[in-house]
Amino acid sequence: MLTSRDPDYLEFVANLRRARKASSLTQEQLASQLGKPQSFVAKVETCERRIDLLETAHWAIATKRPVLDLLPIALRRKVDVIQATTNQQDE
Repeated sequence: MLTSRDPDYLEFVANLRRARKASSLTQEQLASQLGKPQSFVAKVETCERRIDLLETAHWAIATKRPVLDLLPIALRRKVDVIQATTNQQDE
């Protein structure tokens, strides 16, 4: 299991923060869209609280980003390989 200090998780959290800022949302504005208190966003962005898949999906929707864009680059590459393999099998 990954810890909150795992390099992939730290990159993931940095991507979450970047997505929020690129969307010109404050922590309070994003929290409001998520139906959470501002402290939720702050704790996620400081690795004080882990975020689950559904919360990540809601974060992506609120920041108008594809969920895959929030993943660390190494994981995105693995997903790309799987998708390419699946597409080849479907042809």
